[in-house]
Amino acid sequence: MRVVVVGATGLIGSLTVARLRDHGVEVVTVSRADAVDVSTGQGLERAVSGAEVVVDVTDAPSREQTVSTRFFTATTGHLLKAAATAGAEHYVVLSVVGADRVGSGYFRAKAAQEDLARRATVPWTLVRATPFHESVEAIATDGIRPDGVHVPPLLMRPVSTDEVAAAVAHAAVGLPQFGVLEVAGPEELRLEEATGELLAVLGRSGPVVADTRAPFFGAVVGEQDLLPGPHAHLGHRTFAEWLKSR
Repeated sequence: MRVVVVGATGLIGSLTVARLRDHGVEVVTVSRADAVDVSTGQGLERAVSGAEVVVDVTDAPSREQTVSTRFFTATTGHLLKAAATAGAEHYVVLSVVGADRVGSGYFRAKAAQEDLARRATVPWTLVRATPFHESVEAIATDGIRPDGVHVPPLLMRPVSTDEVAAAVAHAAVGLPQFGVLEVAGPEELRLEEATGELLAVLGRSGPVVADTRAPFFGAVVGEQDLLPGPHAHLGHRTFAEWLKSR
């Protein structure tokens, strides 16, 4: 099996490549270092040539809705065209839990990407992940205000990036699902409580403010919008374990 991973040098991409190689498949990595520009399609047809499976773990340069939507619609369009030309039999794309219901910010951009995959001629699988452990730190950094750290009051199942990569790799070596697979963390936490635990580990003082107006990746998110469905694959690494490893 020849699997082409696009976005192979990113956080999830590099872990996915390692997982796929553990499966014993031939992995071809594609990134800017290979003189490939997915946003314009430059060099992409050559890079994807001969692929049986194309794995898309690219990420936008910004969580802002306009920028990320422009990125995902352009890159996914180019990737799907190249995959079809190569005769690929499976297209796997990493998305986010909530893409089908939040409707703004980064989630709207991922929904647009998903729509392109669904309409493609190449058989497809969507892997939706809950927020990574690292996302808690990103949201906390974005939420710094004079009176504390403002985060939205929501429930989440933060997941290990390695377990997300394992789910993507497993999907890639399997049959196309023409549907959605979800991967999530083992425990349900409140974001404000997780943020407080993170700040304590970082030695930072100040209150955590549950603010309904605080954005999550450019979107106002409801309390349960980022929770997976009942059939999600649950990982094993807890948020507390991730904090200890930082």
